[in-house]
Amino acid sequence: MSLEDQILTNMICQIDKNVRIFTLDTGRLFPETYDLIDETNKHYGISIETYLPDAQKVESMVKEKGINLFYKSIENRKLCCAVRKLSQLPRALEGLDAWFSGIRKDQSVTRFYSKVAEWDEENGLLKINPLLNYKDKDVFQYIKDNNIPYNKLYDKGFTSIGCQPCTRAIRPGEDIRAGRWWWEEPEHKECGLHQK
Repeated sequence: MSLEDQILTNMICQIDKNVRIFTLDTGRLFPETYDLIDETNKHYGISIETYLPDAQKVESMVKEKGINLFYKSIENRKLCCAVRKLSQLPRALEGLDAWFSGIRKDQSVTRFYSKVAEWDEENGLLKINPLLNYKDKDVFQYIKDNNIPYNKLYDKGFTSIGCQPCTRAIRPGEDIRAGRWWWEEPEHKECGLHQK
């Protein structure tokens, strides 16, 4: 439900509102993110499919590692991302030949070498990144010019929005992904959804 995702939703809805649009709900999202899902559905007259993690796997992980396990180690954080987010992606992609992503090169060092169209080896289908070469200013201008609903946390200094306990607003001069997993080094700042 990032700015980029909202742009893609806008583009898709101008072509065909019957295209499947989905989001992965980790169970730890900001209230503003849930509000945006509802607002987006109403704005476009669509129903975004929401995929939730397996409750038993979440319960087992929390019982073994604790509710805020992600602060303890990169391994724990990646486990949490895998259980809460990555595990439902195969279900969401089932039966598809391709999927669209809102990633951009200038978001992080881990995304710089991505391509507009690339083979997603992990999921066995084509991954298309149409906004890959957009700059921040392009994204904000597109949102403004097209009156697209967006997460109100962007107005509070957030530049990348994920799970509530793992995301904060950035400080002046910080990288745009600095608010995600701020306790980790930049080369680790991916949930695994967009890694090669």
